[in-house]
Amino acid sequence: METLKVSTDTLFILLGAIMVLAMHSGFAFLELGTVRKKNQVNALVKILCDFAVSTIAYFFIGYTIAYGVDFFAGAEKLAEKSGYELTKFFFLLTFAAAVPAIVSGGIAERSKFNPQLIASALIVGFIYPFFEGIAWNDKYGVQAWLEVAAGAKFHDFAGSVVVHAVGGWIALVAVLLLGARRGRYGKDGTVSAHPPSSIPFLALGAWILSVGWFGFNVMSAQTIDKISGLVAVNSLMAMSGGIIAALVLGKNDPGFVHNGPLAGLVAVCAGSDIMHPLGALATGTVAGALFVYMFTLTQNRLKIDDVLGVWPLHGLCGAWGGLAAGIFGLKSMGGLGGVTFMSQLLGTLLGIGVALAGSVIVYGALKAIIGIRLDQEEEFNGSDLSIHKITATSEREAGW
Repeated sequence: METLKVSTDTLFILLGAIMVLAMHSGFAFLELGTVRKKNQVNALVKILCDFAVSTIAYFFIGYTIAYGVDFFAGAEKLAEKSGYELTKFFFLLTFAAAVPAIVSGGIAERSKFNPQLIASALIVGFIYPFFEGIAWNDKYGVQAWLEVAAGAKFHDFAGSVVVHAVGGWIALVAVLLLGARRGRYGKDGTVSAHPPSSIPFLALGAWILSVGWFGFNVMSAQTIDKISGLVAVNSLMAMSGGIIAALVLGKNDPGFVHNGPLAGLVAVCAGSDIMHPLGALATGTVAGALFVYMFTLTQNRLKIDDVLGVWPLHGLCGAWGGLAAGIFGLKSMGGLGGVTFMSQLLGTLLGIGVALAGSVIVYGALKAIIGIRLDQEEEFNGSDLSIHKITATSEREAGW
């Protein structure tokens, strides 16, 4: 029976890893559909290569920093217990690799390719696992201190803060250091629209992400005996709340509508295992509204050229999710308890602080040493031709 349980746990977490791996294609198509046609190839190549670089960085460095585990042993040792520990690494890797995928959407259309791969390796190798170890492995005594000082450990079941807020705040720094795309904002205060190149591809990316998210959330239990239907229903309710809020406040704009479910799902990750479904619905609804309002504010008034709106979507909705777990997770609010608002606030602020400091160091150093932005001509021609020497469609190719 023990062998059967271990094998079942291995299969369970492997299926979760595969579902979250599939989400990376969602990141790719969401970016492909949002950027202009001259940058579509770059969107696809960048997400794929970021994942490969993240795998290597996390295998050799990041996983050890977060969990104190390495794989420098014989295959016979690694294959023990049906290879569960290796499969767990695969599952947690897909979370880690989501951070560069998030950043990619913010810096699209004007970032250099190789410096971004270096940044991805440093983020997944050092910055992300540092906070991951604190939140999910009780490292450095932070959780023990929160339990004493704030009444509970910081709770983030599936990564509202650990993955999404960290990724979104890292992206904000990168976006600010890069600067806006040329021609986006005029000196007279005008804002030039760069509409999505393909709503169908944008929608496809959103659908892939939404479906895969149920592996992201539900299978964060990591063993079959801890699986909870509450997580699945809470994810569903938050997703629906996000869609409705984005539909209404976004005035039927398809870009907002298809980012609405993602906002809700980002926010519910942290407390999906402890909230009542009505609390999850409220969390998702607030997140959908927050995304629409803050995307419009950052793009049009603050003139922060975050192409996919990853700071509002992941950075702010992820932070809201961390706080929401400390509200709707309380027994007085219909939740299961075991959390306090103060511990959630402090844990969320710590995650944001780690992200900001790490991103300033990584992107600041890369900008100073090798540069992180395409030159004016390369940006005008598009990253597809400038970096990959090919376009997404044949119309721009040279004649026969």
